[in-house]
Amino acid sequence: MAVLACLAGAAVQAGPLRDRMAQHADEGLDDGAAEATGAAWRPPAPMRVLRDLPYGPHARQRMDVYLPPHPQGAPVVFMVHGGAWKTGDKAMARVVQHKVERWVPQGVVFVSVNYRLLPEAGPLVQVEDVARALAEAQRLAPGWGADPQRFVAMGHSAGAHLVALLAAQPALMQQQGARPVRATVALDSAALDVPAVMQQRHLRLYDAAFGADPAQWALASPVQQLRQATAPVLAVCSSRRRIACGQAQRFAAQGRSLGMRVEVLPQDLSHRETNEHLGLSGPYTESVEAFLRSVDAKMLP
Repeated sequence: MAVLACLAGAAVQAGPLRDRMAQHADEGLDDGAAEATGAAWRPPAPMRVLRDLPYGPHARQRMDVYLPPHPQGAPVVFMVHGGAWKTGDKAMARVVQHKVERWVPQGVVFVSVNYRLLPEAGPLVQVEDVARALAEAQRLAPGWGADPQRFVAMGHSAGAHLVALLAAQPALMQQQGARPVRATVALDSAALDVPAVMQQRHLRLYDAAFGADPAQWALASPVQQLRQATAPVLAVCSSRRRIACGQAQRFAAQGRSLGMRVEVLPQDLSHRETNEHLGLSGPYTESVEAFLRSVDAKMLP
C-alpha cells in the first residue's frame, strides 16, 4: 500500500511537471523552427517583384521588393524574417504572402530581407546586416516610387529581436547610413531582455545565438540598449507563450520610463501564427494597421 501511495503521489507531481515541460518545449520549437522550413511564395503574375537586390557582397545580403501598381511617395514595410538566428528566408510564404496580398494593393511597398546566419554570423553582425539593408532600401526607394522617410521596420521571432535592437540603438542605423524609421513592429520575440533569458533555464538555441558572456548578452539585448526615447514600437506577443509577453512588457516598461511610446499587443495565436496570420482580415491585422496609421496617417487607406 505504501509503495502504491508513493507511486500515486509521484504521478500527481509528474502531471504538472510534464505540462510545464511540454509548454517550454512548445515555446522553444516555435522559436527555433517556425521559420526554419516552408515553401517560397510566388505572387500573382501582374505584381511587380524585384528579386535578390544586393546590399552587400555575401549571397545572404539580398532583398526582395514587392511593388504596388503606381507608387508615388509610397510608404514601405521593411520585413525581417525569423528562424532562431540560424535559418529562414525572405521569400517564404508565411513571411510575405498575406502581408503582401493585403498591403501592396493598398499602395505599400513591401521589402523582405535576408541576412547572414549562425554559425557564420551572430546577432550583433546580423543587426548590422539589417541596418545595411535598410540603408540600401532607403537609397533605392525613390526609384521604386517610395518615400525613404516613410519606412516601418517589422520582424518576426529572431527578426523581431533584430528590429527591436535597431529600435533601441538608432546609432546602429546611422553607422550603416540608414535614416530613422517611423516605427517598429516586433512580432513575438522572446529575446528582448537577453540577460533575463540567459540567467534562467533556457533552450540551447539561445546559447548558440548569445554565448556565455554576460557582456555580450547586454550588447545584444534591446532592453539593456534602450537608453533614450526613439520611434514608437508595437510589440506583438503570443499570449500562449508567457515568455514572449513577459519580454514584451519588460521592453515596454523600459521604453515608457524614457517617455517613449511602446504598445504591447497580446494575441491568442501561436508563435508561428503571429507572423503567418498578419495580413488576414480580422481584429489582429486591423490592430496592427491602426498602429501603422497612427505613426503615418497616410500609411493605409
